[in-house]
Amino acid sequence: MSIGILVSKQNADGGWPYVRGGSWTEPTVYAVLALLAAGEIEPARKGLKWLLGSQRADGGWPARPGVDESVWVTALAALIPAVQVGQRTHDRSIQWLLGTTGRESTPAYRLREWLLGNSQPANQKFPGWPWVPDTAAWVGPTSIAILALDKESRRNSSQAIRTRLDAGRRFLLTRVCKEGGWNHGSNRALGYESRPYPETTGMALAALRGTRTPDICRSIETALRFLAESRSADALNWLRLGLKAHGQLPPGYCPPAGIECRTLSETGLGLLVADALNGGDLFLA
Repeated sequence: MSIGILVSKQNADGGWPYVRGGSWTEPTVYAVLALLAAGEIEPARKGLKWLLGSQRADGGWPARPGVDESVWVTALAALIPAVQVGQRTHDRSIQWLLGTTGRESTPAYRLREWLLGNSQPANQKFPGWPWVPDTAAWVGPTSIAILALDKESRRNSSQAIRTRLDAGRRFLLTRVCKEGGWNHGSNRALGYESRPYPETTGMALAALRGTRTPDICRSIETALRFLAESRSADALNWLRLGLKAHGQLPPGYCPPAGIECRTLSETGLGLLVADALNGGDLFLA
């Protein structure tokens, strides 16, 4: 992967597409972070300008301009250093994350379930984050929100951030699959045990850095198996980040030859993984 690919694919408005066409928030954030890590300031500055113009009044970001709702990509944007986007812009994104939760853990939903005589499942006691507000929480957006709040906590800790981080991590810990690792959502559905997926297993492990339980140990074993089997650039990116977070990435590991990035999000994340493995701190600080 080359940083030149990102520079060549930047749209005239400063943002990036997933592959081609209009600019979207997710690939733009990954590209900006990768460019900042590489010291490519000018194209990063153009991307930052595009992002600053896309932030909504509630402090969050939509998936792309023209979408009238802030969504999970706000957590990605919150990973960009405050010095690059401005303290107020950054603070507003953190507040959006603190105020967003999965629908199943809201007081209104719990009251409705109680009135209907439904007991709350054990794995719904702790709030995660949804892809879209007022919907259920999922492993992916919860993991990225934890990464953003953990990064913020290391620089500007508060009780609100610590409390929300603890709840988010507990959300993930109650959703470990029986064989280790994580599915996209629940670890059990329709009466059957859910199977884990490589990318969500890597994401959750990265978010649970510093946590050591028997479930985490099983999940590391599952991640190592996925690392040997997976042929997806996205999966291998997250698996490497997750295993690195626990000091379990095999020394000298290199992805198999022939693995291609399908989107610019994968390209940007792959460059950030390489930077993190070389001691960089823009993503997993």
